[in-house]
Amino acid sequence: MTLPQMLSVAVLGGMMLLFIWGKLRYDVVAVIALLAALAAGVVKPKEAFSGFSDDIVIVVASALVLSGAVQRSGVIESAMLVLQRRVTRIRSQLLLLCASVGFASALVKNIGALAMMMPVAFQMAKRSNASPAVFLMPMAFASLLGGLITLIGTSPNIIVSRVRQEMTGEPFGMFDYAPVGLGLTVVGLIFLRFGYRLLPRDRRAVPTLGEALDIQDYVTEALIPAGSPVVGETVGAFLERHEDEITLSAILRSGVRSAPFPDTELREGDLLILTGAPDGLERVIATDALELEGQHRDRPVEGGDDVGVIEAVIGTGSVLIGQTAARLGLHERFGVNLIAVSRRGERIARRLAEVQLRAGDVIVLQGPLELLFERLGELGCLPLAERTLRLGSARKGLIPLAALSVAMLATALGYVPVAVAFFAAAAFVIISGALPVREAYGHIEWPILVMLGALIPVSDSLRTTGTTDLIGEQLSHFAAILPPWGAVALILAATMAVTPFLNNAATVLVMAPIAATFATGLGYRPEAFLMATAVGAGCDFLTPIGHQCNTLVMGPGGYRFGDYARLGAPLSLIVLVVGTPLILWAWPVT
Repeated sequence: MTLPQMLSVAVLGGMMLLFIWGKLRYDVVAVIALLAALAAGVVKPKEAFSGFSDDIVIVVASALVLSGAVQRSGVIESAMLVLQRRVTRIRSQLLLLCASVGFASALVKNIGALAMMMPVAFQMAKRSNASPAVFLMPMAFASLLGGLITLIGTSPNIIVSRVRQEMTGEPFGMFDYAPVGLGLTVVGLIFLRFGYRLLPRDRRAVPTLGEALDIQDYVTEALIPAGSPVVGETVGAFLERHEDEITLSAILRSGVRSAPFPDTELREGDLLILTGAPDGLERVIATDALELEGQHRDRPVEGGDDVGVIEAVIGTGSVLIGQTAARLGLHERFGVNLIAVSRRGERIARRLAEVQLRAGDVIVLQGPLELLFERLGELGCLPLAERTLRLGSARKGLIPLAALSVAMLATALGYVPVAVAFFAAAAFVIISGALPVREAYGHIEWPILVMLGALIPVSDSLRTTGTTDLIGEQLSHFAAILPPWGAVALILAATMAVTPFLNNAATVLVMAPIAATFATGLGYRPEAFLMATAVGAGCDFLTPIGHQCNTLVMGPGGYRFGDYARLGAPLSLIVLVVGTPLILWAWPVT
């Protein structure tokens, strides 16, 4: 082994130790590795930042934006609402959630699919009086399995596709992963339906600030516009259709207040005073296309077009105490709208503009995001930063789904590269207003992009120094006595062993060139070995740090580090045993 090869291995080995140590964030570790590789001379200065111009960085960022837009639209959550009312047993709920996340992960980035379905999991857990921990880790594992089905399901698939293109001139297509990914997903779902019992039953998340405040009964005003499905419906039918998750306190028709008797017919232009939990109000308003009173008022020019909502508590020294929104001129003087109020221990049945506000009231304000936090300070209110509401926000559900569908179709038919298609789709959902610019930037996981950009040249140093050829030759000698299935299983097992300690994208950046060299040394076609690398890198079920999906559910599920191996170790063995013959069936080595 030459000195550059030893230095390259030392840099990668030190990087893995830092990842295992866990005291530094993964993007910081990647930057340290890049600087070390530069200092050691295994990465040339002119190539140091080549990773940031790589297509994969654009694809990952664009996929996160598209996932955020689909999540914000609420379409999937609304579609699941019909099913969750009919599915009441925990095992059936678990299978429904895991299957939904798994197959959605084939269409959008798996962390986006998981994020979209987590609110539904919390609702189901609440209805079943169960801990969300029963659902969240199995859903995270299902999202990893589902990400194996298509090219864009997870980052390793994209990287492996590029390695195949470099070797053979032809990348993996959008659905080349499907035979293996679908088989593993189905088998994994069957295991998760029964294997969830391996998880400890006492895991619960630390209560959030919102739960500690126990904010449940908001009052808000909603106008029935033309074309709403509510028009012509009786009050009784309206409440029954929404399973009484909200209360209709009063109806204002042509300025006249009336009681909401069950046989009262709702009409266009009626103003409804609704009371309920934030998520229930949001679902009712979105499902029935209602309009929050005041949400379309003209807003100050200096506020811009980026309008949002914020939840805040009225402080003891607030100028709002003893005032009503109408008397204070909240919109005229401060440029914000009061769209909901909650008061502990009291149900409010008056119009919002007539509610005399008190210290401790929780209010929801809408206005230009550039002004909201400044106005909160002027009003003497404290933001509830741990709670996010979509109440009153615009929802354009079909636009993100249409953009995502067009992007997938264009890449599947080979019209444009993946990076171009997804970048254009992400730009479209922003330009169309389906996802505000500020939220789009918020959905992009910058640490992931920094890690990718920094690690691409570091991992490539294994190839440029000849280290991958050397490792591949050594593995080839070891595998020479193995049958083809044994050689594929060796690569799959090696990749699965590495990925708990590295990010999955980092794992495939290191292992894919080794797998390709390994296959060449044995005289086999590379596809099966590259596919084994993609599967192994995408199947991290042992730790919360190897994949962001596992990290995402750790806090909400109240899991501990060792909980992942309890469910993940048997699932990893299943992937190894079932995945090897599936790979060889779909991609023969000779």
